[in-house]
Amino acid sequence: MTRDDVILVGVDGSTASLYALDWAAAEAERRGWRLHLVCAYALPSFAAASLDGGYAALDDSAIQEGAAAVLAEASARVSGRGVAVTAKVHTGDAAGVLVELSREARLAVVGTRGRGGFADRLLGTVSSALPAHAYCPTVVVPLRDNDGQQLPEGAEIPPVPAVRRIVVGVDGSPQAERALRCAIDEARTWDAQLTAVSGVPVGSMTGVLAWLPAAVDHEQVLSDMAEGLDVVVDRALASQPPAGRAVTVRRFALDGTGAELLTEFSAASDLVVLGSRGRGGFRGLLLGSTSQAVLHHATCPVMVVSSRADELPGAAEGHASGEPTADPGAAPKA
Repeated sequence: MTRDDVILVGVDGSTASLYALDWAAAEAERRGWRLHLVCAYALPSFAAASLDGGYAALDDSAIQEGAAAVLAEASARVSGRGVAVTAKVHTGDAAGVLVELSREARLAVVGTRGRGGFADRLLGTVSSALPAHAYCPTVVVPLRDNDGQQLPEGAEIPPVPAVRRIVVGVDGSPQAERALRCAIDEARTWDAQLTAVSGVPVGSMTGVLAWLPAAVDHEQVLSDMAEGLDVVVDRALASQPPAGRAVTVRRFALDGTGAELLTEFSAASDLVVLGSRGRGGFRGLLLGSTSQAVLHHATCPVMVVSSRADELPGAAEGHASGEPTADPGAAPKA
């Protein structure tokens, strides 16, 4: 399985999805990648009382036309960005469709919610399920203004700010190290300032620290954690390709949980990057408590690097490398 230089974007015509599309277009323009827009819908069968328990199926022609119109509007919105765009309507669960297509993409981007009612529930499912299950990093873009205030559906879409400040959560886990490499790549792409944050709740003595003797030196705990953070960051920087701008990473080992710290840092950042699970996470929980909390409360876009990226050959370097690969959604080559 190979990857193409493409950003996969889920759209449904909502204000939130169009704002996420604008973010994806800025990323694609910066990287020289292509956009592939997807609008997916599932057509349910429902019991009809008048048919004595039989089933009536909805005619999907009108729905398909509506989905095609959504994609036409989205394509037109980014047509002047100098970015190649392909688009396709898919039938099926939106989250499942995007997860499958993510096998061949460098990045997936979605908004935090969609249109009201049933569609809202579906896109809410997408923004939760896709980061957990995707085979590439996923960026969830909240619909907020430049002051971090959440905007209602139908509001005027604000301009997307450039990515100038990135914060990445690091806890020494393999997923956090993968997220760190992706964050370094983003910082190089945008010429952005990168901050690595590692947190441990030494003040409250919760979690594992609740078992430590009272005589333990809390400052020493933070000092040891800072040393470990330096080791991880230096290793990640050394693994990056020599070409391109050198990235300087600020490092902070702080008192607090990862979720609290990253959410707080998000108010002064343009992108938060983290792994889908950190240390201590149960293997079956694809999206850990920290990533869930940050996705719900961050005021800026959040990139989640899924554990499932490990399942594809070459996926470890999928986001950062520029190797030419196959093309999801494009016509077969002659």
